[in-house]
Amino acid sequence: MREQFRHELKDIHAEVVGILDSVTESARQGVTALITGDEDLAVQVIGGDHALDDRCTAVEERVIETIATQSPVARDLRLLQSLAYMAIRLERMADLSTNIAKAAKRTAGRRGPQTLYDLIQAQGNLVYRVLDATREALDKRDLELARKLPELDEPIDHLYKQFFRELARLSNEEDIEWASQMVLASRYLERIADNAVDIGERIAYLITGERETHGESAQTQARK
Repeated sequence: MREQFRHELKDIHAEVVGILDSVTESARQGVTALITGDEDLAVQVIGGDHALDDRCTAVEERVIETIATQSPVARDLRLLQSLAYMAIRLERMADLSTNIAKAAKRTAGRRGPQTLYDLIQAQGNLVYRVLDATREALDKRDLELARKLPELDEPIDHLYKQFFRELARLSNEEDIEWASQMVLASRYLERIADNAVDIGERIAYLITGERETHGESAQTQARK
């Protein structure tokens, strides 16, 4: 019975890692669709959102069922609660990726200043780095890497602010309408990274059993 329980824990954990991989790919495709104006790719990302939502919901249901039938305690209970929390965050991240694809669909066929495309691409690259680090921290239960995520997130916030400086330079009304979709996409990327950082906090809690804020994590690192 306990062997079956251990297998279920590993299986749920592996599924959460797999969902994170799918969310990362969805974000990549959404950004690619936005930059290249690929409406077909945008539609593909939008169409895949329901499947990702269903996978996240299934994780939550499995966690509830496992807790109800196995009565886990201590570390096992903390693991299950954390995986359910991560599934909720991943569902939000999938929705944000879909929103980027919707922005890509709205702007398909129109081109704006290259500067904003470059900013989106740069921001996207930084977000992928955060997501890859989150995946590694979760898969390997790497405390140091989980605590490093807020640091990796900072440049993404800076690029988002830079969007508004670039937006202020636009004068053509059509450009501004197009740029508003780009700004929204930049905001969605920022929020994806923020959710990944929140998952990183939960990974740290899973490993240590203690809750840390971003600031506390940084202070802990500084004391080392």
